[in-house]
Amino acid sequence: MNGFRKSLLATTIAIAFPLAQADAAGSAFDGTWNVRISSSSETCGNGATVAIGISNGQIASSSAAVTASGKVADAGSVNVTLGAGIKHAVGSGRLSGTSGSGTWRGAMCSGTWTAERI
Repeated sequence: MNGFRKSLLATTIAIAFPLAQADAAGSAFDGTWNVRISSSSETCGNGATVAIGISNGQIASSSAAVTASGKVADAGSVNVTLGAGIKHAVGSGRLSGTSGSGTWRGAMCSGTWTAERI
């Protein structure tokens, strides 16, 4: 995998990570989530799955390689910003019960994400 693809995959993972970390006040979304990130372009990678933890609705990365910020509202809407090195992406969507989905976009790639509570 070349450097560009690795960078893109890291950005995608970075997006997914915070997307799964939801709700703001000791929410119904707290816990561990598997987030599957998919790209709409082959040049952006084949996708990735990342385990995410949600605590009090705040989105934060537990990986040194990825930064994440954002939150999940009480109703389940998700807004997040992710970064990996110089790559950044934003994502939005909705969590409901034990699953969720949404979209993400970066400077050169975009795609969708789905989440499932573990």
